[in-house]
Amino acid sequence: MAFTNNKGRTQSSLSDINITPFVDVVLVLLVMFMVTAPILQSGIEVEVPKTKTVKEITEERLVITIDKEQRVFLGNDPININEIAARLHEKIRDPQGQSVFIRSDENVPFGAFATVMDAVKQTGITNVSIVTQPLNAKTNASGR
Repeated sequence: MAFTNNKGRTQSSLSDINITPFVDVVLVLLVMFMVTAPILQSGIEVEVPKTKTVKEITEERLVITIDKEQRVFLGNDPININEIAARLHEKIRDPQGQSVFIRSDENVPFGAFATVMDAVKQTGITNVSIVTQPLNAKTNASGR
């Protein structure tokens, strides 16, 4: 598009893209992801036992969860209790150096917990921790 200025010369208009709406949309999306990310990580509802001593989980580790219906999960994926050893062999390169956390609902019978623990021990993993919650915790802090 051409136009003439006050001196009679012909000039073309500058075609700049206004990026302000783009930045606004990106910031809104960023805030939405920041708000929803902690919710997505919570995953499986488990009422873990409460203890006086709890050690914070500070690094990402393999977590096996047993919910109140005695369904078993490896991470967030449901798994057959008979396939735990095979799936752990696939995921773990060094069983002696690897540690596993077991989250079990406090109402799960000990037999189900013992079966999962036995499957983990069959893979050669010796460092197994049980996830608990502090007695006076107001948040859902996990630990050992």
